[in-house]
Amino acid sequence: MRIVVLDGYTENPGDLSWSGLEELGDLVVYEKAPANDTKEILKRIGGSEAIYTNKTPISKEVIDTAPNLKFIGVLATGYNLVDVNAAKEKGIPVCNIPAYGTEAVAQFAIALLLEICHHVAHHSDQVYKGRWENSQHFCFWDYPLIELSGKTMGIIGFGRIGQATARIAQALGMKILANSSHVKPELESETCKYTDLDTLLRESDVISLHCPLFPETEGIINKDSIAKMKDGVIIINNSRGQLIVEQDLADALNSGKVYSAGLDVVSAEPIRGDNPLLKAKNCFITPHISWASRESRRRLMDIAVDNLRQFVKGSPVNVVNM
Repeated sequence: MRIVVLDGYTENPGDLSWSGLEELGDLVVYEKAPANDTKEILKRIGGSEAIYTNKTPISKEVIDTAPNLKFIGVLATGYNLVDVNAAKEKGIPVCNIPAYGTEAVAQFAIALLLEICHHVAHHSDQVYKGRWENSQHFCFWDYPLIELSGKTMGIIGFGRIGQATARIAQALGMKILANSSHVKPELESETCKYTDLDTLLRESDVISLHCPLFPETEGIINKDSIAKMKDGVIIINNSRGQLIVEQDLADALNSGKVYSAGLDVVSAEPIRGDNPLLKAKNCFITPHISWASRESRRRLMDIAVDNLRQFVKGSPVNVVNM
């Protein structure tokens, strides 16, 4: 079996091994994605029977033209870059990687929130610049320091990552309002309740996004939904950038309606220089790294290998289009 990884660098920049896939066939790994160049994508695929993609789009044209293609693996949870219906028509399973980064992404959401609350990096920088050494007082701070205990976090999307984020927030003394299309009453407690979206927007001090990108969630944070929020709300997003109308959030940050935002994702990645959030007040942006701990990527690799192994055995798992 010929196996091609179309864009493997972000999953494995050199600190992991592809040996699991090498054991299953003749493996070729390309590091960078060929963007939306169908001709180059098809050239890379060639006569391969199994391919893996992270950010390389797999269109209907690609699926219809690749002569031997039998398996499509996605090196991520999201699979919107693959035409899953076209693959289904050809009888090709598309297998994703669920749950590999749950704890890492939840941890990063809280890291963004804590940075907003304490500006740790800024105050550390000021110490190294000599400000503490030359201060007349035993301490100083340049931003309001925010205590989270007793505050309410609204979580939009209460799947695995939303629930993991809630557990950490509850450990910090926060109350949780959850909004989800799938309600699990057993998750409710004195400090965690399901609610409708309008109530969540109205009552939350912090709003954290953990929902998938679907037509109904695209742009869910916009000028209208922001208007329903508390003045001084904090917004966290390390799910999908397209959940936010970025100009609307930038305007709300600059007006003070939204106190701060912590974002690990934006609508177009890598971020473009004209993104309005780059000039917005009190906006923290990191380069889509919530998922990228070595532990998380190792789990991703193990699941990716097992997906193909199970397909070869005739019992595919994590199939999103069958």
